[in-house]
Amino acid sequence: MASLHRYLALSDAPIPRAARRVYRFTQNFSIPAPRLIAWPVLQAVLFIRAIYYFVVRVAICEPLFKAYCKSYGRGLRTGVYFHWVQGRGELIIGNDVHIDGKCSFSFAARYSETPTLIIGDHSGIGYGCSFGIGKQIKIGSNCRIAMDVQMFDSPGHPADPESRLAGMPPSSEEVRPITVGDNVWIGLRSIIYPGVSIGDNSVIAAGSVVMSNVPANTLVAGNPARQVRSLATDKDEKPRYHTAMHQ
Repeated sequence: MASLHRYLALSDAPIPRAARRVYRFTQNFSIPAPRLIAWPVLQAVLFIRAIYYFVVRVAICEPLFKAYCKSYGRGLRTGVYFHWVQGRGELIIGNDVHIDGKCSFSFAARYSETPTLIIGDHSGIGYGCSFGIGKQIKIGSNCRIAMDVQMFDSPGHPADPESRLAGMPPSSEEVRPITVGDNVWIGLRSIIYPGVSIGDNSVIAAGSVVMSNVPANTLVAGNPARQVRSLATDKDEKPRYHTAMHQ
């Protein structure tokens, strides 16, 4: 079969050349789309799609996710995908929380009888976020968690080489809760390590790897994340941005 494909692709004989012309024609073939016809068809397709995803979200995805929760507030919304939840733990979610797309929630019962994820009021979780909970991850109110953010309070494997070689789990001391304050914005594809505490009103720039505590009203960025500027505000004044270099 491979030799036939090579023959048709490379030979200068009439039949392979004709076959290549037919193939190129099919790859480049296109038909016009008169707006008088295409526009109504597009609107019909968009309407049907909207109805379909509305039914999937309201009748399937949201009710099944709510069944996982120990408690949830008014206005909990999900996307049109069924979130992936592994293990047994407690999901405690506040009012008006949006958990979009397809997120992953993994609970490890080894380190706590009730590993717990808490999400405060009016917070939003973006598509593809991942949470590994051995003890507790707490996210405050009015937080914005962008797509593909990872948070884990357990490293998954012990730091000690001999313990890791023996296939042992991390010690209980290596599993440290994560706390995210109120009004925190965590950017795209950031990673939050065990034991990290992020203060109120802080911003984690996209792609940051946060391995140490972040003070309140602070912008951090990088790998490992470092303070870039202070987001200090005074009452009735616009925010003052001070670079870390000047502090």
